[in-house]
Amino acid sequence: MRPDQVLVFDADDTLWENNVVFERVIADFLDWLAHPALGRAELRAVLDEVQAANAVTHGYGSRMLVRSLRDCVGRLRGRPATASEIAEIDALAAVLIDFQVEPVPGAAETLARLGERHTLLLLTKGDPEEQQRKIDSSGLARWFRALEIVPEKDEATYRRFVASHGIVPADGWMIGNSPKSDILPARRAGLNAVFIPNDNTWVLEHTELDRADPGVLHLRSLTELLDHF
Repeated sequence: MRPDQVLVFDADDTLWENNVVFERVIADFLDWLAHPALGRAELRAVLDEVQAANAVTHGYGSRMLVRSLRDCVGRLRGRPATASEIAEIDALAAVLIDFQVEPVPGAAETLARLGERHTLLLLTKGDPEEQQRKIDSSGLARWFRALEIVPEKDEATYRRFVASHGIVPADGWMIGNSPKSDILPARRAGLNAVFIPNDNTWVLEHTELDRADPGVLHLRSLTELLDHF
């Protein structure tokens, strides 16, 4: 353990559970869809493809998911979703609007102790209003010196973040659950990284990590950070 390092935290599915709620909505949507020719896995593949395309132009979060559910109906049925179908989809997704996030076990205590010897920053992607609501709801903002909400977390984002906060990359660590958004682009920008997997990580955030990379620390839970930092 070495003092005075910069620990940059992801938010969704690292500090609190998020995608599990999205997955419940998707499960309800697939039940409702009940396509006569395609199985559940095939329907999910179509939805994942629609979401991947929409994320590029519409970003992330509940609004993008709702748009994708509507677009998925249109693609499968060869016509735009009807007003009745849109109303039913919106009802399925209503749980996303005001759900209260709950920090993962030990989050507050872990951040409090880490903050005594390190600089803590928060970097999350998504809709600014939605992400800020979750940050406020979590009660964890007080532990961070600065918080940023960005539309995408790619190498350019991390390089800008490092420069704007005066981080020496060798002393910086990106901590998150997403190989695609938290680990690989941070490593390309010169940061170290801590990978804490979450069983409910969005499928579009999955990709392979090099287990031999000495710059990536693999942990099982957030509280294990205290054994290393």
